[in-house]
Amino acid sequence: MSCLNVDKLGSKCVKSAVSGEQVELSSLWRDQTVVMFFLRRFGCQICRWAAAEVSKLEKELRVNGVALVGIGPEETGLKEFQDGGFFKGEIYIDETKQCYKDLGFKRYNAINVVPAALGKKVREISSKASSEGIQGNFSGDLLQSGGMLIVAKGGEKVLLHFIQETPGDLVPLEDITKALGISASVQAGVRPQCDEGVCTR
Repeated sequence: MSCLNVDKLGSKCVKSAVSGEQVELSSLWRDQTVVMFFLRRFGCQICRWAAAEVSKLEKELRVNGVALVGIGPEETGLKEFQDGGFFKGEIYIDETKQCYKDLGFKRYNAINVVPAALGKKVREISSKASSEGIQGNFSGDLLQSGGMLIVAKGGEKVLLHFIQETPGDLVPLEDITKALGISASVQAGVRPQCDEGVCTR
């Protein structure tokens, strides 16, 4: 059970990627349950693959009155991300990264970011993303991690609070639907298996 202070978090502002308007985070869950996917970077190949994965649920979420929202920590790479069509929900920017801080999403440093980026999970998903034609770049803040937050309508309850330990840690689609209490007919992408650094599909 999350001990997150939803009221405090909800008072923080994020900027709409479309209108540029600043809105309180609580406005996203005021009238509906919301799945918020916090990206590390818009240019991150893993984030793009994960965005495409979670977007597979968008139709079922909409049918069940659940909004899908993506939040990035900066505008760098936003246009390319939007043009790539990786994500089907609304997109916002947390320019101060205060939401990231309040949610406990850690920041790497120059020493630990390299081993984290070269981990087995990251290599697996990177291989899968490349095989699907999803590329990435190294522009923007390379040290920020992300996660996911699902809040019930009206902010009554936190249904899921996920914090990445490594860049390759993602919430399985079935865990998202389970947290929401809905069923979905989508097929999650199969991650390739890595053995001694060699990835196979």
